[in-house]
Amino acid sequence: MLSKSVASEVLAKCLVTGGDFAEIFEEDSINNSISLVDGKVDDAIGGRSYGIGIRIFKGLNSVYAYTNNNSLESLLDTAYRAALALGEVKGSISTIILNEKKIATIHPIVYYPKDVTYDKKIAVLKSAYGGAKNFSDDISQVIASYADKEQNILIANTEGLYVQDTRIRTRLGVSAIASKGSENQTGFEGPGRHMGIEMFDNVDSEYHGKEAARIAYTMLHAKNCPAGNLTVAIDNGFGGVIFHEACGHALEASAVSKGNSVFANKIGQQIASTKVTAIDDGTMPNAWGSLNIDDEGNKTQKNVLIENGILKGYMIDKLNGRRMNMEATGSSRRQSYKYQPTSRMTNTYIAAGDDQPDDIIKSMDNGLYAKKLGGGAVNPVTGEFNFAVQEGYLVKNGQIQEPVRGASLIGKGSEVLMDIDMVGNNLEVAQGMCGSSSGSIPTNVGQPMIRVKKMTVGGR
Repeated sequence: MLSKSVASEVLAKCLVTGGDFAEIFEEDSINNSISLVDGKVDDAIGGRSYGIGIRIFKGLNSVYAYTNNNSLESLLDTAYRAALALGEVKGSISTIILNEKKIATIHPIVYYPKDVTYDKKIAVLKSAYGGAKNFSDDISQVIASYADKEQNILIANTEGLYVQDTRIRTRLGVSAIASKGSENQTGFEGPGRHMGIEMFDNVDSEYHGKEAARIAYTMLHAKNCPAGNLTVAIDNGFGGVIFHEACGHALEASAVSKGNSVFANKIGQQIASTKVTAIDDGTMPNAWGSLNIDDEGNKTQKNVLIENGILKGYMIDKLNGRRMNMEATGSSRRQSYKYQPTSRMTNTYIAAGDDQPDDIIKSMDNGLYAKKLGGGAVNPVTGEFNFAVQEGYLVKNGQIQEPVRGASLIGKGSEVLMDIDMVGNNLEVAQGMCGSSSGSIPTNVGQPMIRVKKMTVGGR
């Protein structure tokens, strides 16, 4: 990684046109992936990605450039060209004094990916494959994938910061397809952690294979969901997708600072039911979306976004913090050195409440139990959304009835928050990848079971 002397010289070059802040982000990452299709290894791919991103602020203006060449000559040239985008040369800048910052990891790693043989990784895949394939004769195909990543980063800036960190992530993906005649249904499971292959000491790959197959099998034999305005119970884990997409993005400073959020300028106001407390916590040990430091070098923290229905704060990065005159919250993230960072979620969830999940179901005369949500579409400005229900069941007279497929949840995030009238005590998180302007990043979504007193359910 770059020495302090090289980083200092490059940062000074960034400010020759009057910039008031500059930052270097250096990344050296190794990625590995293996896929198993119908019980056989389909491919095994390994790769390395290296580069350096340079960012310069001048007031509220920002410019970003990156290079794969870490020679001093190349870095000074990249910094100079980036600086010229912000104005004319005003003169040389004195040396930037950098102070190395040591961080203690809160995500201990037992086995680094480079120390684990392919045989051990393939054994995990075969276990997941067996769990799915042996579930039922209706399971026509199983695709299992394993991925790990070691990301080494260095961040230095003109405020004197010089800090390094190593991030290790491991994830399993299992897709099971159930078929009957010309009809197919898919189930998916994708557990991941901020740790090495030791995650499978506690994560049962065979179970997740069975679970993917169970979802596919259940939906294959389900009837079509009727449409209407219904009471909806959304279960824990992946149910948190609805808050993440319909509300979480609207609480990121990248939207709030520009007024492109229904929650802009509403701190201290009630924006949700008093039952709702929502948190983004980047400090959860070894959690999929956790970090020791964010991609601006700030320590991650537990940010309470909504407390008992009252908006308490946003997720804020440095540049948008300037626009809002607010401090950064350890929420700046990016996919790689090719992306300028911005405010993003880490592990975002609705906190556990006092209601029993059984009582939530019993309270419903006619409704939908959305056990697991799939993908969807969201308008980030208005919060209007449409989410597919990957696994759903009708509820009649307080009892879960037959499974239904083709269901979708339609609404507006700000309205749904106000209509949550029961919150369970069974908080659980699930893993996913979140895409936005700074690329695709690992995030946790989560919640306990919640009840929304009225939602539009799309179906047939």
